[in-house]
Amino acid sequence: MEISAQEKKILLEEARQSIQSFFGGASPPSADYNLYPNLKVNAGVFVTLTIGEKLRGCIGYIYSQSSLFDTVCNAARQAAFNDPRFKPLSPVELTQVKIEISVLSLPEQINSYDEIKLGIHGLILEELDRKALLLPQVASKNNLTLNQFLAALCEKAGLMPEYFMLKKLNLKVFTAVIFSESDFKDGN
Repeated sequence: MEISAQEKKILLEEARQSIQSFFGGASPPSADYNLYPNLKVNAGVFVTLTIGEKLRGCIGYIYSQSSLFDTVCNAARQAAFNDPRFKPLSPVELTQVKIEISVLSLPEQINSYDEIKLGIHGLILEELDRKALLLPQVASKNNLTLNQFLAALCEKAGLMPEYFMLKKLNLKVFTAVIFSESDFKDGN
């Protein structure tokens, strides 16, 4: 999916405004779909919040029946207030948090681990009654090898890290358009 720089800026601004509206003082976001039709398409999205280099929340949807705009706003609020790994974001933290958005392609089944392109593919595991997802940037940001990436996915699903060596996993891959507020910090 092609997303213009202006559309990326709008999505990032509205993700922040969506979180801010929870505290009051900001109206809920709205989009001009006539001017920016890409914001109306349906796409999976993950919103990642960090403070410093530390994860502060990450929630998303592999698929969405809502517009890209609405899905981003919803995922931003969920990441801020409903990620079970963290307490809800405070107003002070909102001033410190950085927002990153990943717009996902449709997932595709793979037959071999050799098909995985580190830093390009995210992974979705559906194994036994377990599910887990790792975004493409997890491998590159953490300098993971393929085996480490697969082990991290297994761990996230609550399986033994080496489970991928014992049995071929039921995996899907996806790509993502990834952008963050730091991409636009110089007013670009």
